[in-house]
Amino acid sequence: MAVHTNPREVARLKRKKRIRRKLHGTMERPRLTVFRSDKHIYAQIIDDVRGVTLVSTSTLSSEYREQEGPKGKVGSAKLVGELIARKAKEQGILRVVFDRNGYIYHGRVQALADAARQAGLEF
Repeated sequence: MAVHTNPREVARLKRKKRIRRKLHGTMERPRLTVFRSDKHIYAQIIDDVRGVTLVSTSTLSSEYREQEGPKGKVGSAKLVGELIARKAKEQGILRVVFDRNGYIYHGRVQALADAARQAGLEF
């Protein structure tokens, strides 16, 4: 495991660990987790009981690139939220547990969550 020296990243990882103690995805309610990098945003739905990723998408996926590209990071996050909800519904997943992965529920993370809710995911 890499040693993190950036104080913001260390704080995020502490929050992540604290959140993950309480959140667990099951087959009935898998975990929707978000990862933000400087340029991209990733979302995946995970069944923690089996340790399997059920659905995933990001700004690097082919489905995203086929869509009419939104402007900016928040617009991209909204589109990724819609895509993950659409893919989840195709798999029969309607209810999830939202894992913000230690990020503050604001900006891109909030935009992705709101778009996924509007597209039909329940959390």
